[in-house]
Amino acid sequence: MKEMLWLVKNTLNVTFKKKINIFLFVCLPLLGIFVSLLTEGSMDKTDLRVGIINHDGGRIAEDTKDFLKGIENVNISAVSEAEGKSQIASGELDCVITFEQGFSQSVQSGEPAHIAIASVKGAEITGFVKSYVYHYIDNIAAIGKSAQGNEKRFEEMYKNYRSSETGVKTYTVEDTAKNRNMTERTVGFLLMAMLFSAGSLTELLVKEKENRTYFRLLTTPITARQYVMSNVAVSMSVIACQIFLTLIMVKYVFRMETGISFWEMAAVLLIFALSAVGLALITVVFANSSKSSGVLRNLIFMPTIMLSGCFWPIEIMPSFAQRIADFLPQRWVLDTLAKLQEGQQLQGLYLNIMILFAFAAVFFLIVIYKFKRNNDVRNFA
Repeated sequence: MKEMLWLVKNTLNVTFKKKINIFLFVCLPLLGIFVSLLTEGSMDKTDLRVGIINHDGGRIAEDTKDFLKGIENVNISAVSEAEGKSQIASGELDCVITFEQGFSQSVQSGEPAHIAIASVKGAEITGFVKSYVYHYIDNIAAIGKSAQGNEKRFEEMYKNYRSSETGVKTYTVEDTAKNRNMTERTVGFLLMAMLFSAGSLTELLVKEKENRTYFRLLTTPITARQYVMSNVAVSMSVIACQIFLTLIMVKYVFRMETGISFWEMAAVLLIFALSAVGLALITVVFANSSKSSGVLRNLIFMPTIMLSGCFWPIEIMPSFAQRIADFLPQRWVLDTLAKLQEGQQLQGLYLNIMILFAFAAVFFLIVIYKFKRNNDVRNFA
């Protein structure tokens, strides 16, 4: 036990002599928080800019335009067709609504048509606008159907509808999607930091073998098994500190609402820490030098980090890449945290937890197998 404590202390001293390691172990996990705040903070609520191209000129088209002007956080401007195309392409407008000739008549007849909504920002914008516009138009179309072509009757019903106290009330609700995205990006950077921290710490096994420090230590009462286990203990300790430091900054300094209990999130990340150390040891036992160990880390860590959705939503990736992600521990960490954000209980996610433990077990079994193939734990390659 005394030898183990000395090895742990020595490993920490050697590691933190290099200032770059302080950045790797402390600053890199926090970088994820700043990136999340910058990317998501720039997406705060702004007014929706809508251009109206009115080729119809009818009363219903004008009334629809007036209705949209009354919606909070929506700025309406009349534009020509050429201006609409130019401004939507440059980003000056979020979307353009076009009332084609015959729009007013089609609505009055009960069969709305001759309306188009265009946006380069996709369904997120067009869906929002459609929900308001189509609801308003459908109400008028229902009046047209009830009038059954009787102009006088339609005018009377439409006048009553317009004069009634109808409107849109808006309420501010918590943007849980934004919180989830910020949590995913923060955790994604943390997982990357955990992997590279584990890789840097376990690489000491190869470096000290290269500079003969390892063999000199074996001339003392220290055993090779103690030497390896002390490195694992240091790696787990440093990663645990990374986890708790990051979570404390998230919860109590930046006050980001993750929707997950502090201790539940810490537990899931600590389980992944076992996989991180196991995977890092694999890059050591299959390398015969520190350079080859570094190459293995880059070949394994970065591709798996990107494929698992640590940097961007996995939904935007091709289906084959999403299937590959199912075989990566980082993906299961993110999936577990996402389900916790949805309100599921940690005890109900036993399958996810078992899979994370299984990844760690497989990685350590590979390391143990490699050691046994070499007949002695003193051989790392």
